[in-house]
Amino acid sequence: MRVDFLAEQVCSRVPGGTGRYAAQLLAHLATSASGEDLHLRAVVGRPCARVTDVVPRVRTIGVGGPVLARLWERGLPPTLGPGADVVHAPTLLVPPVRKAALVVTVHDAVPWTHPDTLTPRGVSFHRRMAERAMARADLIITPTQRVAHQLAELLDPPCQVQAIPLGVTPMPVPPDAPARRVGLGIGRAPYVLFVGTREPRKGLDVLVTAMGHAELSHLDLVVVGPIGWGDVDVLTASNQAGIGSRVHLLGAVSDEDLAAVYAGAAALALPSRAEGFGIPVIEAMAHGVPVVISDDPSLLETAGGWATISAIGDPDSLAQALVSATSGSAGMTAMVAGAREHAGELTWERAAQRTLAAYRTALGRA
Repeated sequence: MRVDFLAEQVCSRVPGGTGRYAAQLLAHLATSASGEDLHLRAVVGRPCARVTDVVPRVRTIGVGGPVLARLWERGLPPTLGPGADVVHAPTLLVPPVRKAALVVTVHDAVPWTHPDTLTPRGVSFHRRMAERAMARADLIITPTQRVAHQLAELLDPPCQVQAIPLGVTPMPVPPDAPARRVGLGIGRAPYVLFVGTREPRKGLDVLVTAMGHAELSHLDLVVVGPIGWGDVDVLTASNQAGIGSRVHLLGAVSDEDLAAVYAGAAALALPSRAEGFGIPVIEAMAHGVPVVISDDPSLLETAGGWATISAIGDPDSLAQALVSATSGSAGMTAMVAGAREHAGELTWERAAQRTLAAYRTALGRA
């Protein structure tokens, strides 16, 4: 089976969770290729070390980034497919395809359910490309059953929609983790951790307000992740909430530093207004960190009952959930142990094997 895997998101300036998905799935598919009848080729717009370091066979199509997105949004070349049996678009950057089965991963339904949390351009692009994917794909992959159900209700795709959970990226805690945290500017105070792109749907405004509650005054807030769109000014909001001196904005960090930051966290908070999966949830669980999430249905599915829940958009609810998560109670200790076991079942190896099975299903349909 010859598979062309579109790896453009891996090379993006802000890869985000979809970039993590594409990179890890590509790497584990490449590992699977040695024991399978699989001939895997990555497709990128421009040469990209993040891809060539992982996959030996790479096709460069000569145009990438926003230009490629505009071309494919209009259904224009470059066309993928000839020379492959299956083409996998791991995001909604969906290419024109001929003479091959098309598999597309749709990570969430946010452009329909929460369009106000995206740019108008982002809403337009994702809706248009998703509708094209529904019409042309031989199989759709989603990260949760919740997203699969949403797509069925919103777009009624004629092809099979299969939920394949994402995996935990192995991130061993480095032996110099305390020194790394100091180097990143994190002090000795216990801290609540947020991991993700700084954009409106992530609920950072709710988290900052919650951290202003008196019961949480002993905790700092560490924010890891790049700046997205929407002018989410965490520092100004923190100063207005009276917690500016307790907030540490780290930006994007290496996996080694991220492991060190997870290892020192009192809790992870992901109070998103909408998600498709929520990779930081299972990463934190794998590191034995208590997790607090909003009651977004996809986050609830990802957490599997092993997180403390707060109401979407409610700082008081979030504050109380954080108090509970950082209490050190026997009940919380048991929850953390269960969460670590739950995260251990979500591996990229398993996701890759299920994706390979999806390719075979799509090929049989094409």
